[in-house]
Amino acid sequence: MKVKKIAAVAIASACAFSMAACGGDDKGGAKTAEGNKTGITYPEIKLGETGKDIKTTITFMNNRTDMNLDTYPGKNWKSYIEDFNKMYPNITVKVQTDSNYADSALTRLQANNDSWDIMMIPAVDKSEFSNYFVPYGETSEMEKVIKLADEKAYDGQTYGIANNGVTAGIVYNKKVFEEAGIKELPKTPEEFQADLKLIKEKTKAVPLYTNFVEDWAMGAWDQYIAGNATGDPKFMNQVLPTTKEPFKKDASAPDTHPYAVYKTLYDAVANGYTEEDYSTTDWESSKGKMNNGEIATMVLGAWAVPQMKQAGDHPDDIGYMPFPITVDGKQYATIAGDYSYGINKNISKEKQEASMIFVKWMTEDSGFAKNEGGIPIKADDESMPETYETFSDVELITDAPAKEGQEDLLANVNSDSELGINNGNGKKIQDIVVDAANRTRTIDQIMDEWNQKWAKAVEDNE
Repeated sequence: MKVKKIAAVAIASACAFSMAACGGDDKGGAKTAEGNKTGITYPEIKLGETGKDIKTTITFMNNRTDMNLDTYPGKNWKSYIEDFNKMYPNITVKVQTDSNYADSALTRLQANNDSWDIMMIPAVDKSEFSNYFVPYGETSEMEKVIKLADEKAYDGQTYGIANNGVTAGIVYNKKVFEEAGIKELPKTPEEFQADLKLIKEKTKAVPLYTNFVEDWAMGAWDQYIAGNATGDPKFMNQVLPTTKEPFKKDASAPDTHPYAVYKTLYDAVANGYTEEDYSTTDWESSKGKMNNGEIATMVLGAWAVPQMKQAGDHPDDIGYMPFPITVDGKQYATIAGDYSYGINKNISKEKQEASMIFVKWMTEDSGFAKNEGGIPIKADDESMPETYETFSDVELITDAPAKEGQEDLLANVNSDSELGINNGNGKKIQDIVVDAANRTRTIDQIMDEWNQKWAKAVEDNE
């Protein structure tokens, strides 16, 4: 199983050069873009050699509060820092975590000061990356050393490096599936609904747990509408922002495209295959319930698998399967970054270099990605975690970048439509659950409303 690589849109060399400043110090004469004070780019860093004379303290902000605990069942932040300090004993890394990270990180960004050094990049428009973050290097060069180099890139520069690669699939309990008599994993929406029916009839488990109360968990359904549902790498950044009715049922293949993704949730709720009272769901306790077989499936990224495994005494019962959509006889899954490391453009040259070294160590030497069930980001590392054992026949694809001159189009259409696709708007997905449970609107009526909002936004941005 290999990732299908999509070439990035070429950026004119003259344009790229106009943003660059040539460094002429003992770092090797690197070309670094505005915001990078170090005189060196990420590809030029040699771990164990670069920056050995640096003595400084850097702060690393992130969302993993669980990894800041001594009781974390996997490798915690303390252990990673200890390993890093074996190579760089004079760089002190202080970890700050926040359970409300998405909002807190944005607040820190808006202050636009030097109160942090590294953070996991929150929901920020690509056009604003240069306002806050250090460019690691030209995207064309970054692609040679990391996967997903263009995911957090703008104007030919990469501003974020994914902490690990994840795909959008479904976490499931293998034992529950076995008890229900399910011998093959579902590959279509119809097969998935049939399996949920079997689980409800033959086991005591909740067939599909929605995590309704968690806005972010509801918003996660948006992750499945591009590559997973269409098999088209261009769908998210090129097709979606220029299509006026992207949520309508595809006449020739009704079990594909965004409509089929959202209908999968609607049908599960309408058929009674979800929790009895969606208003009482609880994310933290759901992990243990998945582990002990009280929950059969949850629609979440692969990042959730280690947490489910660590939540009880039955880690071997936890599996991960592709989302049940098949396009022309083939299943697809989009690989994307979980969170991405961003470095503060406002901090000193020394702290920027120390931060870049730490990010490269986390990416290449720490083992973090596979430890957390993710896909390694180093370009030449094709190893895969056990999480993806059911993905052997699935083609992994990456979203192609926007066309030149349309880099901001998706963000603009998304904002103007107020749908917030892949941008934290779980409210619209919660509304699907409510309408399905109460039979107040059909899925077609919901999608028609979305299409109207999206069409107007597309027209306004033409």
